[in-house]
Amino acid sequence: MTDTITVAQIPGYVAGTYAIDASHSTVSFSVRHVVAKVRGVIEHIDGTIVLADDPAASTVTANVDPATINTRNADRDAHLRSGDFFATDEHPQWTFRSTGARVVDGEYLVDGVIQLRGIEREITLALELGGFGIDGFGNPRVGATATFTISRDEYGISFNTTLETGGLMLGDDVKVEVEISAVKQ
Repeated sequence: MTDTITVAQIPGYVAGTYAIDASHSTVSFSVRHVVAKVRGVIEHIDGTIVLADDPAASTVTANVDPATINTRNADRDAHLRSGDFFATDEHPQWTFRSTGARVVDGEYLVDGVIQLRGIEREITLALELGGFGIDGFGNPRVGATATFTISRDEYGISFNTTLETGGLMLGDDVKVEVEISAVKQ
């Protein structure tokens, strides 16, 4: 059941424009590799969150630099930047822009369009609101965690290897978690 989002439901809500703080925000992911999961981070994210007086009318735009991937293995990171995976020379930026926000059965959801490798797809992010607060410098902040899963194949990332025992080396589903801290402008 879709519910209306009201300011009263969000303790400390402060409308305004917030800049994503890249030094306090991360994009992390995991994907199955043979029999375990490989985890990594994309180290650069920036963007803007505009919190409207009506929370459902709020917007988010975010940009990610896939060349900043770090899986703690330089050779793997270089391969991920190549045309087999992210093709960072041709597609140096990934983007997300929201198209709406809603609450369904008590869960905050943000609908939007994500663009990776030049391919756009509609997506829904599950949002856990971290809250609002004032940092040590007196700046109002908002924090949230967004989670979603994408299919590598849907974005043209189909590189894989058949294992000697059968099956594929890499899973198709990539679980993504975006931890955001943003400062009011």
